[in-house]
Amino acid sequence: MDQRNNKLGWLFASPYLIYSLLFFFIPLIWSIFLSVTDWDLIAPTFNVVGFENFLEALRSPSVHAAFWNTYKFMMIFVPLVTALAIGVAVLVHGLPRFKGLFLIGFFLPYLSSGVVSALIVKGLLSYTSPVNEFLRGIGLDINWLGSPLSALFVVGLILAWKFTGYYALILTSGLESIDKEVYEAAAIDGVKDGQRFWRITLPLLYPSLYTTLILGFGVTFGIFTEVYQLTGGGPGNATNTWQMEIFKQAFSNMQVGYASAVALLASVATFISIFAIRKILEIWGKRNGWV
Repeated sequence: MDQRNNKLGWLFASPYLIYSLLFFFIPLIWSIFLSVTDWDLIAPTFNVVGFENFLEALRSPSVHAAFWNTYKFMMIFVPLVTALAIGVAVLVHGLPRFKGLFLIGFFLPYLSSGVVSALIVKGLLSYTSPVNEFLRGIGLDINWLGSPLSALFVVGLILAWKFTGYYALILTSGLESIDKEVYEAAAIDGVKDGQRFWRITLPLLYPSLYTTLILGFGVTFGIFTEVYQLTGGGPGNATNTWQMEIFKQAFSNMQVGYASAVALLASVATFISIFAIRKILEIWGKRNGWV
C-alpha cells in the first residue's frame, strides 16, 4: 500500500516535475555552460573563454547600473505599492457589501498587458500630449522619460498601479482572518483608532504583509516590459535593469555567452538580496510573536 501511494504521489507530481525539468533545470545548466563561451547566437561553433565573461560583466558600467537601479526601483515601488495595497485592503474590508466586486475592480490592472499599459503611458507623457500641453500652459515643462529621476518614478508608478490590486487581495484575506474579539478587547482597554492600526492590525497582518513584501521585492529584480517600451534602459542607463541588460546583450549585441554570465550574476544578486530581506522581515515578525 505504501509503494502504491508513493507511485500515485509521483504520478500527480510528475506534471510539475516535468515542467521544472524542461523550463528550469535544463535551461539553467545550458546557461551555465554558455556563460563560459563566446557563442553569438548564430555561429554553429563557439570557443570556451572561461571566466572572461564574468570578469567583463563585473567591470561593465551598464551592469553596475542594472545592479543599483534595481534597488532604486525597490525604494520607489515597494513602499508605494505596500501603502496603496494596505489602503485598498482596509477600505474594502470596511465595506458592508460587494467586497468581491471592488476587489475584482482593483485586481484588473494586474491582468492587463504590460505592453499596452506602457504604450498608453508613453502616449500620455509624450511632448504633444494633452497632459504636457496643460502643464506647459501653467509653466511646467517636464521631460518625463528624459530625466533619470522622473523616468524611475514613472516606471515605479506603473508597476505600483499594476500590482496594488493583487497585493490588496492578499492583504484583505489577512484582515478577514483577524479575530474581531481582539479589537473589542482593545476598545475596552481604551486603545484609540490610530493606535489600533499600528499596534494591532499591522502586527496581526504580518503573514500576509510578509508575502506581499517578498513578492514586491522580487518584482524589482524582473522589471523588463515597462522599461523596454518606455525608456529602453535610458536615459544614460538610468533605468537599465538586469532583464534589460540581458536582453540587449543577447539579442542586440548577439553576445549570448556574455548575456548568460550577466543572467547568472543577476540570479546571485537576487538570491542574496531576497535572503537578506527575508531575515530582516523575520526579525520584525519575531518581535511580534510570529517567528
